[in-house]
Amino acid sequence: MPELPEVETVRRGLQKLVLGQKIARVEVLYPKMIVGDADDFRAKLKDQTLENIQRRGKYLLFRFSNGLTVVSHLRMEGKFYVKEATDPVDKHTHVIFYLTDGRQLRYNDVRKFGRMQLVQTGSEEDLLGLAKLGPEPVAETFKVADFYQKLQKKKKNIKTALLDQTLVTGLGNIYVDEVLWQSKIHPQTICQKLTLEQATTLHDNIITELAKAIEAGGTTIRSYTDAFQKTGAFQFELDVYGQTGEPCKRCGTKIQKIVVGQRGTHFCPQCQQVVK
Repeated sequence: MPELPEVETVRRGLQKLVLGQKIARVEVLYPKMIVGDADDFRAKLKDQTLENIQRRGKYLLFRFSNGLTVVSHLRMEGKFYVKEATDPVDKHTHVIFYLTDGRQLRYNDVRKFGRMQLVQTGSEEDLLGLAKLGPEPVAETFKVADFYQKLQKKKKNIKTALLDQTLVTGLGNIYVDEVLWQSKIHPQTICQKLTLEQATTLHDNIITELAKAIEAGGTTIRSYTDAFQKTGAFQFELDVYGQTGEPCKRCGTKIQKIVVGQRGTHFCPQCQQVVK
């Protein structure tokens, strides 16, 4: 699943490719991709100009000139590509935005898990998925004191807590494993057991790691590509995710993989020990 760095990379690419473009029409090839009425979705976007593309957590927010926003979540395999009208339409293309300059913004999704919803601009925070999101992982909004206070109220393990998007938004399975390894915190450590020092280290590593991943264009493990159909490069900088059986870069102990909250989880049993 694309995590925050991948979604941000897609956003930046689309800003360069289609910002300011006018929609001639929209074709919905798989109506279930649209939350709500697909005909209404098509009708309201016709002749509208794409004025901005923003991101909240793992959601893309396409801002249109008529005060409407398309909220898009890529889920497992969703991708946006810009194609020429003469390019063949892939069988996994489910929504096509026809641009007045002759190009097409296509949404491709092998698993069909992605969703788009048209809402009034400014009301997107009322959507269930966005309403619960924690702060963005940047120093301006993600504060150590607040993070630690919220950790002290949670009785679940830190791996699960970081994945639920309420403490801080944007972390998925890959980056949670990475920041916990960097912080020397076992993924099954109960949030309440973390000290202020550990929480501060984790907080700082979250901000730094996601910023580095964005600069590298995200992480491609299976099929992720950006709006230019390029793979990310951060997979070459991963310290623990996908490294099962390899020596820990700090201590040489073999990296182990366990299941935490139904998610494959990578950690060093020597460097990351559960807080009692």
